[in-house]
Amino acid sequence: MFWEKKLAQWVADMRATANLPARLVLWDGHQYDFGNFSEPQVTMHVKGASAMPYLLSPSLDNLGEAYVKGKIDIEGKLSDVIDIGYALARSTITSGRKLDRVLRYFTHTRSSDKKAIQYHYDVSNEFYQLWLDPNMVYSCAYFENGDEDLATAQLKKIDHILTKIQIQPGQTLLDIGCGWGALVIRAAQKFNARCVGVTLSQNQFDLATARVKAAGLEGQIEIRLQDYRDVQGQFDRITSVGMFEHVGRKNLPDYFSRVKDLLKDDGVAMNHGITSSDAASGETSLGGGEFIDKYVFPDGELPHIGLALESMQRGGLEAIDVENLRRHYARTLNIWAENFEKRADEARLQVDDEKFRIWRVYLAGCAYAFTNDDVSIFQIVCRKAGRPADTLPWSRRYIYDKPL
Repeated sequence: MFWEKKLAQWVADMRATANLPARLVLWDGHQYDFGNFSEPQVTMHVKGASAMPYLLSPSLDNLGEAYVKGKIDIEGKLSDVIDIGYALARSTITSGRKLDRVLRYFTHTRSSDKKAIQYHYDVSNEFYQLWLDPNMVYSCAYFENGDEDLATAQLKKIDHILTKIQIQPGQTLLDIGCGWGALVIRAAQKFNARCVGVTLSQNQFDLATARVKAAGLEGQIEIRLQDYRDVQGQFDRITSVGMFEHVGRKNLPDYFSRVKDLLKDDGVAMNHGITSSDAASGETSLGGGEFIDKYVFPDGELPHIGLALESMQRGGLEAIDVENLRRHYARTLNIWAENFEKRADEARLQVDDEKFRIWRVYLAGCAYAFTNDDVSIFQIVCRKAGRPADTLPWSRRYIYDKPL
């Protein structure tokens, strides 16, 4: 067959240039080694000839799809699997393609945004509970000292945010994209704030509402199943954690303008979001962005930090503090991936095989991407532009003086 010679040449090229500890086992028993080793770290079992087009053009999108669709099975430690996948994509895609960070735009409407959010977040609450911390914080944790467990680091992240925005007792707080309610519950319990949390996910709304009731905080917290564009009024403080990735790059000035309109004149807001490490705001390289859009985050768009800051200014907000948390998210994702592997049997009972495979490679692949600066994440504290300079703090000490 045509692909047999091409496969043999591809493997020979890989042995000569990369020498990977990986083995390919075909459905007919034939084996191909990508390097010189006594035992492979990763073994790919090819189920049939229909897998060959994916393997012979091994972008991350093609390799991920072959695995998700069950065309290949993989043995080995998950971190090794991801390393090998990146190595195959990096070594065999042409140099022109390697440097091409695709810049795609999606049409964002209320209905399409709601559909995309529900696709990702409404898998099942029980599924997320398997690998998240007990408070179900689905965003980058904050490892202040580097040795915290996940639950502690997630609480520290929330406290880090609330301290950054200088939330005071009795102030009103809007949390855009409130998830399962952890931030607003912490803000009410520890800082005595009055909170509104909005989400487009029915599952998140249901559990967050139940958690607020169980905590006896119904008088301080309102959870809404609502688009942030439909929120009315003004708030002393606004937080948005892991949400602006769904807005769309072209819509970022309008998004920040809406935040400005919802913020009181002397208010403070904080945007915590994933960014592209590509200066042109291209998606993750080697086909990773295509896989994520297709199977994980439909219509997601990552801006470079420069574009995010420019859009914030265009929206009428002044950035007053910017912090890179890339190292923290790499660690967070590694822990999530480890938790997922430990509870894989339980996860398989919650979702079908395709969804299980998607999440397995997605979590580990994202850990690799953050570790290697393929993507990043920033917290940006901001306020309305044009405010007097003497209303700013002299230093960042206020962020760290208070015990977390």
